[in-house]
Amino acid sequence: MTSTRSGPRAARGGGPVHRLYSVVVFVLLASLDNVAIGLVPPLYGPISGALGVPQRLLGLVTAVSFLVSAVAAVGWAYVGDRTDRKPLLMIGTLVWAAGTGGSALAQNYPTFLAAQLVAAVGLGAVGSVGFSVVTDLISPRRRGLVMSFWGLSQGVGTLAGTLAGGLLGATEWRRPFWLLTVVGLAATCAYLFTYGIRRGQSEPELAEALATGVEYDYRITRADLPRILDRRTNRWLVLQGLTAQAAFGSLVWLPVLFAERAEDQGYSAATAIVVGSVFATLFQLGGVFSIVGGLVGDALQRRTPRGRALVAAVGILAALPFYLVLFFVPIRIDVPDGGGTGAIVGAVLASVVTEPTVGLSLLTAVLALALTSANSPNWFALIADVNPPEHRGTVYSLGNLVNGVGRAAGNGLVGVAFHALRAAFPPPLNYAVGLAAFQLFFIPTGVMYWLASRTSPRDIDAVHDLLHARADRL
Repeated sequence: MTSTRSGPRAARGGGPVHRLYSVVVFVLLASLDNVAIGLVPPLYGPISGALGVPQRLLGLVTAVSFLVSAVAAVGWAYVGDRTDRKPLLMIGTLVWAAGTGGSALAQNYPTFLAAQLVAAVGLGAVGSVGFSVVTDLISPRRRGLVMSFWGLSQGVGTLAGTLAGGLLGATEWRRPFWLLTVVGLAATCAYLFTYGIRRGQSEPELAEALATGVEYDYRITRADLPRILDRRTNRWLVLQGLTAQAAFGSLVWLPVLFAERAEDQGYSAATAIVVGSVFATLFQLGGVFSIVGGLVGDALQRRTPRGRALVAAVGILAALPFYLVLFFVPIRIDVPDGGGTGAIVGAVLASVVTEPTVGLSLLTAVLALALTSANSPNWFALIADVNPPEHRGTVYSLGNLVNGVGRAAGNGLVGVAFHALRAAFPPPLNYAVGLAAFQLFFIPTGVMYWLASRTSPRDIDAVHDLLHARADRL
């Protein structure tokens, strides 16, 4: 890594309002990339019909997009750990907005695939570079809580994408892509008014030195990459994404499961798409409990340096039986077939209290999502805890790369599994069996978090010692 000394400079930020505005913009942008990810799965049916291809090829688009976005994020993050991060975020946002707009214009499958891959390249910048920026705003004592909002914004983004796809795209699939393109352009303009957050400004060890106006000018180099992988906690945090995201990636088919259940009960395809999107959105409300997971992680981390990893391990493993119940509980769907979107949504919401099977499914889903949501904020916070500031974006992107491989595998292979299971289990049972099988990947995920809890104390201490030594040299 390199360091250059600099004399005192004026802080590159404004007052509290300016800081709050900047944080809000970064968190909202983190949600928008997940809106783009969640937009396509509810529309597999209409898009496949319009482009004349089977639905499994659209599942392949989603899977490949996950992977391309993750690979691109490594390059974006490495450059972001060496240079000014704000321009990179603006460029990345423009790229994914262009790809989303191109998707709306596509008249055939190859064009749609190419546009989605362009969007995926841009999306890689938002998460990786944005994560590096946000960690420089958060003190270690509150990392779990604040990163829960960061993770929650991504979950809300996925829900918004699922809902927008199902509701706005039920009759015209191109409409939500146009809307998201406009939002992406507006977000780029919003970036113009954020301030340049100083690298390392949240670290207590550097506070006194940075208060004098000097800059923390250490930057990542290629020589640092072996050191990053040498930290054992980094290895477990990166590798757990392979199995965790295989399970999470399969869940993008949740709207399809509930749409198939609706069609199995005799509803039309258009009505079933709306039903599937609303049910899937409703059942993922447990994700809001990531805030609790972040708070518990912060509290336990103050008692033991193993705290965050232990919270994530327990949450992941405890959620598994609830997921298995969710997929097999029969649901009686009673909505006006062919009715307006508002009428269908209202009927689904009313069924939560009038139909016991729906209420039971909602409770099960909330518990499952609440437990697994402990994973996200503690994973984010642990990456920041065990790495110096100039490494965090790159480590996050490496983890995201493995996440992308796992998610692509989960999303793509579960579609193949559904098709193979059809011979033994007629729809929608084949979807339930396939999804249940993929949740077993949570078991090795929980084990890897437990292993991370054993290595993290030493790695956290090493970062504290390193920052203290650098503060003396600034």
